[in-house]
Amino acid sequence: MGHHHNHHRHGQSTKNLKVAFFLNLSFTVIEFIGGLLTGSMAIMSDALHDLGDSISIGLSWYFQNLSEKKRDNTFSYGYKRFSLLGAIINAVVLLVGSVIIISKAAPAIMNPSQVDEKGMLYIAIFGVVVNGVAVLRLRKGSSINERVISLHLLEDVLGWVAVLIGSLLIMYFDWYFIDPLLSVLIALFIIYNVFVNIKKSFQIILQATPKEIDIEKVHKKLRTIPEVLEIHDCHIWSMDGEYHVFSAHLVLDKSYDLRLQAAIKKRAKHLLHELGIEHSTLEFELKDEHCDGC
Repeated sequence: MGHHHNHHRHGQSTKNLKVAFFLNLSFTVIEFIGGLLTGSMAIMSDALHDLGDSISIGLSWYFQNLSEKKRDNTFSYGYKRFSLLGAIINAVVLLVGSVIIISKAAPAIMNPSQVDEKGMLYIAIFGVVVNGVAVLRLRKGSSINERVISLHLLEDVLGWVAVLIGSLLIMYFDWYFIDPLLSVLIALFIIYNVFVNIKKSFQIILQATPKEIDIEKVHKKLRTIPEVLEIHDCHIWSMDGEYHVFSAHLVLDKSYDLRLQAAIKKRAKHLLHELGIEHSTLEFELKDEHCDGC
């Protein structure tokens, strides 16, 4: 049941990324045409940014597909961590893109150029709708990869809201500086979120204990098994932020035959699964037995 649910979840992640990729790529082409027709540098720069997003989403789609491959002799835990690699690449691209936006938009605040504000307004409305659909699609996903990509698209939605507001203010007040100012603020917001995601990705790579797993709770749960006296040499880490791995030595109250050991192990694995641990490796010991590596 758990394996089926996990497979369905990863399959949905791949489907979400596929939809986001084609939505983003199609709209990027429309943006370039719209930017040329309106003479808007904001739209042209956003088109370049969206082109980068399309490449990043394509990479994520590829890595998400790769992450669903079964384990083999090269990767004994499977390819799940490849989705994390895609998330890190995307975060870096998003960071670089945001810095470029700031470098272009900041000088334009003091020296804004005139544009076709009505054309900007129509394209902005279309941009909010298209990117909004993609963000809502990926926000339902649970993988880090999807969350990072949704940040790409959230930046686009907020960027188009900025263009929309900017076009209205230009229409009524001739405030040409508003658009680049909002672009800078949005880019700073995205940079903050990127660092949050990069931090989480590196914690997984460095095999930190997943935040949602309480080690004391795990020990307490396993001690509810009557035959288990204590737990040591306990390790918990995550492959991709969703698939958690556990290993430990369980000290038994006395020696049991293999059939009873198998029953104890089955009970322990069931309890661990309830705590969100998908894969567990358990070793049994007796109370006075020497533990190597403990």
